[in-house]
Amino acid sequence: MMDTIEQINAVQRTVGSRTLEAGEARVSTVSQTYQTTVEDLWDACTNAERIPRWFLPITGDLRLHGTYQLKDNAGGTIESCDPPHRFTATWEYGGEVSWIEVRLTPVDTERTRFELDHIAHVDQDRWAQFGPGAVGVGWDLGLLGLASYLAGDGSGVRPEDSAEWTASDEGRRFMELSSQLWGEASIAAGTDADEAKAAAERTTSFYTGAPAS
Repeated sequence: MMDTIEQINAVQRTVGSRTLEAGEARVSTVSQTYQTTVEDLWDACTNAERIPRWFLPITGDLRLHGTYQLKDNAGGTIESCDPPHRFTATWEYGGEVSWIEVRLTPVDTERTRFELDHIAHVDQDRWAQFGPGAVGVGWDLGLLGLASYLAGDGSGVRPEDSAEWTASDEGRRFMELSSQLWGEASIAAGTDADEAKAAAERTTSFYTGAPAS
């Protein structure tokens, strides 16, 4: 079985900001290096037949200016595409629009770095309540799925087992650690430490169902 603690420590998380036409936006960035070529990783992230093997079932027209819909989750429009290195898309969910930017960078001939920015206008009250972990924990789960799939040996967590796994002790611990690490990333970005830790506790509670202390 994949060591999920090792997996969570293999991920880098940063928090920042970006100025858009509509104003200042929050940016949560998650990245990990995978043991595969840039061409293979690009295909895993953009091929409608492969995406469900590590993430969610997807429908739509996966091309420039095409639209997509993830089952019971976000949908949107593909706004730019530069294979096999970069694509951007809107991320539309619950009546709100944010954006994702995915970048793939070869480390050498056998390893590729995956990096994703989630860019969103978040009001101060919601940010104070949950911080970057609100989206960050979900992306950590996505990178766990991608690592599990690329391992190719049956270890890790398969999408069809994800609901059972997230309800397990191991799954809850994974989400708790993810939330804590996003809190640390928020502190590194300048958030007051006590506020960031309180937001991380509320995020953990949201994902795991455990009461916040």
